[in-house]
Amino acid sequence: MDNYEYSELLKELKNKISNVEAIIKPKILMTRLAEIEKTEQDPALWVDAKKAAQIGREKTKISNILAKFKKAQNELNDAKEFYELAVNENDGETINELFKESAKLSENIANLELSMMLSGENDDKNAIINIHPGAGGTEGEDWAGMLYRMYVRFCERVGYKIEILDFQEGDEAGIKDVNFIVKGENAYGYLKVESGIHRLVRISPFDSAGRRHTSFASVVVSPELDDDIQINIDEKDLRIDYYRSSGAGGQHVNKTESAVRITHIPTNIVVQCQNDRDQHKNKASAMKVLKSRLYELEKLKKQEESNKTPKSDIAWGYQIRNYVLFPYQQVKDLRSNIAYSQAEAILDGDIKKILEDVLINNQS
Repeated sequence: MDNYEYSELLKELKNKISNVEAIIKPKILMTRLAEIEKTEQDPALWVDAKKAAQIGREKTKISNILAKFKKAQNELNDAKEFYELAVNENDGETINELFKESAKLSENIANLELSMMLSGENDDKNAIINIHPGAGGTEGEDWAGMLYRMYVRFCERVGYKIEILDFQEGDEAGIKDVNFIVKGENAYGYLKVESGIHRLVRISPFDSAGRRHTSFASVVVSPELDDDIQINIDEKDLRIDYYRSSGAGGQHVNKTESAVRITHIPTNIVVQCQNDRDQHKNKASAMKVLKSRLYELEKLKKQEESNKTPKSDIAWGYQIRNYVLFPYQQVKDLRSNIAYSQAEAILDGDIKKILEDVLINNQS
């Protein structure tokens, strides 16, 4: 790196900071933070525990955003001042040190950009994920199983935890359906971009003639909602079925109708849970998933209305990514329009870069 390249880098990073500033509006956030601190001094606030908790979460969120912004802004200002001083004094040692630190400075500001992209209303919540194979029998079920493994491996890489709500094995391979919760910082913020149809092209291991097959699987991602978020569901709109669990869990699970399937008739959304031996706990978990799905569906409808976007473009059923394993290896996301050559690594959970590229594309 030379002086010209470093000067251009500082300009680029300054533009990024300015873009973040335009998005978060620090002055407005500081005003709101002062209002919250004043509200906290009122003893009446603490009478309502839910409201106090909500205010506390908002304060923490605003404080974290401001702290990250100020830290990145100060780091950039310091680098600019040190550089100008070193150039004026012809201090080559300091200039070289700044060059060495440039990658870290760029990374810190990139992390700031990403944190702003993950500052949406529900981005900090856990994610509830459903994977369901498309038509194609064993081939589709195997592909759904591959996607499930991809997300499990991703969670292991980034330190997220998984809680399985419902897991139905395929007849020969893969899965017929799976519901699970991903728990961790910004889990929904990262994984929300995975909602849609995932398409696989490969030589099928289940075809003795060695022919190429195309398989599809749907992924639905919704936030795990807090208890203070009210979703009104009319009981008459629900069909609730109880059945014997088909999964692991011992003889008790298989002999009693502990598994629960809930169908929301107006939307035809079906959720089920069989991870617990207690029918009531399974029903509560299934209702939690249903509420999250309905909340996400309503949000998508509002987005459609405000953006005047065709429903087919924002619904859970649209194709978002192609995974090609034959005749070449490539994974291409149809939103960012970026192709990745490391298909095997991606299927092994290395998807963080893909998620971030989509988030950046959606922000621009």
